[in-house]
Amino acid sequence: MVKKIIFILYILVLVCMAAATIVEKSQGTDYAHAHYYGAWWFILIWAVLAALGAFYIIKRKVKCASTLALHLSFIIILAGALLTHISAKRGMIHLRIGQPTDTYMAQDEEQGMKEEKLPFSLCLQKFEAKMHDGTNAAADYSSKFTVIDGDDKSEGEVSMNNIYSHRSYRLYQSSYDEDGKGSVLAINADPFGIPVTYTGYALLFISLVWMLFDPKGGYRKLLKSPLLKKGALMIALILSMANIQTLHAESAAGNLQHAVLPRESAEKFGKLHILYNDRICPVQTFALDFCKKIYGARSYQGLTAEQVLSGWVFYGNIWASEPFIKIKSGEMKTAMNLPDYTSLNTFFNREMGGYTIGPYVQEYYNGQQDKFHQQAADIDGKIQIIMELRAGISLKVLPYTFIKNVKATKDHPFIKAGTTTWFSPVDKLPQAVEQQHALYIRNVFSLLNGDVKAGNISRVNEFFVKMKKYQEVSSGNSLPTNTQYKAERINNAFPFATILFMANLTLGFIALFYTIYRMTKKKEIKALNIALPILLGVSFLALTFGLALRWIISGNIPMSNGYESMLTVAWFVMLISILMQLRIRIVMVFGFLISGFFLLVSHINQMDPAIGQMMPVLNSPLLSIHVSIIMMSYALLSLTFICGIMGICLRSHGEELQALSRIFLYPALTTMGFGIFIGAIWANVSWGNYWSWDSKETWALITFMIYAVVVHTQSLPVFRKPLVYHIYITLAFLSIAMTYFGVNYFLTGMHSYA
Repeated sequence: MVKKIIFILYILVLVCMAAATIVEKSQGTDYAHAHYYGAWWFILIWAVLAALGAFYIIKRKVKCASTLALHLSFIIILAGALLTHISAKRGMIHLRIGQPTDTYMAQDEEQGMKEEKLPFSLCLQKFEAKMHDGTNAAADYSSKFTVIDGDDKSEGEVSMNNIYSHRSYRLYQSSYDEDGKGSVLAINADPFGIPVTYTGYALLFISLVWMLFDPKGGYRKLLKSPLLKKGALMIALILSMANIQTLHAESAAGNLQHAVLPRESAEKFGKLHILYNDRICPVQTFALDFCKKIYGARSYQGLTAEQVLSGWVFYGNIWASEPFIKIKSGEMKTAMNLPDYTSLNTFFNREMGGYTIGPYVQEYYNGQQDKFHQQAADIDGKIQIIMELRAGISLKVLPYTFIKNVKATKDHPFIKAGTTTWFSPVDKLPQAVEQQHALYIRNVFSLLNGDVKAGNISRVNEFFVKMKKYQEVSSGNSLPTNTQYKAERINNAFPFATILFMANLTLGFIALFYTIYRMTKKKEIKALNIALPILLGVSFLALTFGLALRWIISGNIPMSNGYESMLTVAWFVMLISILMQLRIRIVMVFGFLISGFFLLVSHINQMDPAIGQMMPVLNSPLLSIHVSIIMMSYALLSLTFICGIMGICLRSHGEELQALSRIFLYPALTTMGFGIFIGAIWANVSWGNYWSWDSKETWALITFMIYAVVVHTQSLPVFRKPLVYHIYITLAFLSIAMTYFGVNYFLTGMHSYA
């Protein structure tokens, strides 16, 4: 009876959490927290579930120490969460320079925000927004203040991921005033909940690792199972039915050589630096992204991206007639009878009122966000990119370093002595820019355009050489290092995801058919036995090199967007396969195929691969560890998914496949547990809230709980049946899809990429 109640409550918790994330999308975060996550009944369900779980373990006299420690850690974590909910104080304090403040706005579930007093005062001395050199992208925010506690005074400072503690109050940098003379700090006082919760986390980490190495545990027994190798070999049979088709469409070659710079000149143009996507990078990077975003490819009719960019800059009227804008399938394309590729001029017609899709775009921003209007907004976005380039707004290739203090303006809010600002030829320049520099910035492209139109290519090349020297002299410390510059040029030259997905899938099917041949003919081909593992290693090293390049370029671990996280999952799949293929040879097939599919997703999905500056709050080692470990768990769970499908299709070999699947499942649960709760520690360090019921963390917890069910074979013997196990583990992968794609692109939250 107790077991049934526990099972019902467990399912109820999962359903409530999933429902809350959907409600949050439609009703807002405050509503979801008030009526779900913070509701008395939700807390009661968790409390009863924990109490009954403890009672059931005691009743069954469980003796496995790692199992006891693991479940005890969950109870301690829930106890810490309850203490935080009951006793913690949270709020915001607004400081102005030179004005002591001892009150803050505290969060109250019933009254919303209310004013409360601190047992000490804070007086802001200085607020500083530190920018990445030459850009308006923030590198860090910091507030320096004096703490006045009775007769005692002390100095304090907070910045992103760097907190300050006084008594039981922890202060976090949250926001700032536009004039730079005020700062908003988050306040968190949780002297009871945090120590208890962290104790639970520590015990959880220990017990998860203990679970894998416990000689009496289920995982160690599983590793010795004779079913393991049999299960591995059976996977090849169903995978052989897979088929991949790669479609590639080439536009008819056009004669645009007269409307672009020669390749050599365009290459010199591409070697200049530009302020793009809040960082300084080669113009080549901007050109490639321009082509990919508008046309959907890295080149156009045999012209390099730099040549295409030069064409739009210097021969815009000619290019406006070129079918360069890619139109995706959709309601608007059908209604307006648009081709797959159309020209800029298509959307400008005097007889139809000028900008033909302008009214639809306006309707989109007024709330009509159906599929038709969404496509109108998407096309408008591409057109705006082109128009900004033609107007010169995008060409921020002209730096200037200020040598004396300057009054900040609305257009340039962060300028001061020693800072560098990158201008376009049409930007409004501050008066502090020296006249000779101002003349150069305003006129260089006009002069360059004259030589381009006159066909004086030698002078054009000379202009680019001199412009590069000007950048080196006038850019202060804002230019990337020579290593970063070379890394970006290499990264631009080799589309790693595209090359490796084709290579890995091809090699994967070769390995698959060879495995089938080896199983049926009982013969081996020595050359393939040697070559395939080597090629897997080469592919792994190539992807490692590609990720390392992105790391060098941005200075951040390459996991900041959907594209990079897909590459990272593929990297972990290959790493796991390399480590395990010596023991289980079929894993090599997994390594090629699954990594290939992840790389394929990164190639064809609508993920923007542009490299950008990371938000200051995300620039933390804890975050890097958190994301890395979560990606590893996704890679492992993708292997259980393959095993599940095989087990359903090949029921006679279900038992062997079940053993293989569990080999991946246990470390997947371990890494997911580590990843989730290291993320909680990072959140507490960054903004003082280790669990905020964000949609991503909620679905990660749901996924963890769903997969945890199938390891309870003693209390839930139904999962000893191979077919039941495989059906469950296959359906469970839907929670991974929801956690990654559903939250990132459809739900709301801090983790959303949408």
